[in-house]
Amino acid sequence: MTSQLPTPRHWGAVLTAMVTPFAADGRLDLDAARKLAKWLAAHGSDGLVVAATTGEATVLTDDERLDLVRAVCEAVTVPVVAGMGSNDTAHSIELTRQAQGLGAAGVMAVSPYYSRPPQAGIEAHYRAVAAATRLPVMLYDVPLRTGRRIARDVLLRLFRDVPNIVALKDATGDPPAAAALLAQADFDLYSGDDACTLPLLAVGAVGVVGTTTHWTASLFARMVEAMQRGELAQARAINAQLLPSFDYVNNDDCVYPMAIKALMPVLNVDAGTCRLPLPAAPAGTKERARVVCRELGLV
Repeated sequence: MTSQLPTPRHWGAVLTAMVTPFAADGRLDLDAARKLAKWLAAHGSDGLVVAATTGEATVLTDDERLDLVRAVCEAVTVPVVAGMGSNDTAHSIELTRQAQGLGAAGVMAVSPYYSRPPQAGIEAHYRAVAAATRLPVMLYDVPLRTGRRIARDVLLRLFRDVPNIVALKDATGDPPAAAALLAQADFDLYSGDDACTLPLLAVGAVGVVGTTTHWTASLFARMVEAMQRGELAQARAINAQLLPSFDYVNNDDCVYPMAIKALMPVLNVDAGTCRLPLPAAPAGTKERARVVCRELGLV
């Protein structure tokens, strides 16, 4: 590794975790992905995270995942962070190696899910993935999905010892722990939960890897800028505008990709369908989407 590695600050403050469009027959729709990526870049997203959880990465084949990252990288000029993680370390290493030649600006690696390895396994997994690339690496801590939180001492060692592990997408919902971590290590913290972005900005986060940013990126950018200027009242007012979007995007009947794909056609943007096990959005979702868009003045 060298000291010339790019840092996540080049990725921007508002990164959108892009959905992956599938056609009605279930095939990956790369043309729709290119158009969606361009639309997001033109509507406030500083960068895109592709082939991650919101992008339904677990139902993509390896070839599809790589083709998707390549297509999006070719379509936009904003940084693209490739979701190359899985719960299999060897598999994650191979995907990460291949991502380097696709044009990605970085790699996001999720903690191994389902198997719930001990902390020693999580640390070894991340060290092995980072060693497979020269690209900067963003760790993704999302215990609700992985079943295991990354321990603070593990994170500290990774940030201190591994030069290209430079960022954390924090979906733990624990701003006090994030503040303590930032006080002890040099890295860029991104909110991994849209609704937690304001409190995480308050303790030192640089931005968000968002889902509602498919349609609220400009508002998030204004909130980040307000916090950077110390204008807390303004940031709180913007966050209040975002609350209906937070409520809309995820519940037990309609999770993130389903809700996003139901909303984007309201903005005349094709985001495709989902692949099973995610079904079509339930009845009433598009009507809720229209209400959200009207309240934000988007339609």
